[in-house]
Amino acid sequence: MNRELLLLGLLRQGATHGYQLHDFIERNLAFCTDLKKATAYALLDKMQAKGWVSAEEVREGARPPKRVYRLTPAGEAAFQQLLRRSLSATDEESDVGLAFIDALPADEARQLLAQRRDALAQQLAAFQAAPQHQGGYQLLIEHQMYRLRCEVAWLDKVIARLRARHSRRAAGHKRTA
Repeated sequence: MNRELLLLGLLRQGATHGYQLHDFIERNLAFCTDLKKATAYALLDKMQAKGWVSAEEVREGARPPKRVYRLTPAGEAAFQQLLRRSLSATDEESDVGLAFIDALPADEARQLLAQRRDALAQQLAAFQAAPQHQGGYQLLIEHQMYRLRCEVAWLDKVIARLRARHSRRAAGHKRTA
């Protein structure tokens, strides 16, 4: 899901060939994803078969032809669905959606992140209610609680930032009206 979301989100910025997509990922997002070139091309082929992207051969001068990929309307719909699912998901791989959060209205993005935050807070409460263990088992529980506390605190900050951005925009609209 998240690799497809990443490729669709990048294609929203404009038509490009596979090498450019992979080069952008390698230069800018290698620390966030392990998407290999062969995997990216395989995903592009699958997304083309689903009708999410179109591809055409383009030749520049005497160079070999390149496949240029474009997002289709069905691809935009899939992107929107994957983005919403990603922003509300609690797994660590769901962070890809954060890169494209501006594709949604701030209120909706905030609500989706609030859903994620609430689900993580419930997970934290379950760990806090767990009985004390000895040794490594307790370390595992403590590590999960620490990770969840940090994630909930970070989401609180992001949600507040989105709320402030929405308030500034709303105030700006009232002044111009």
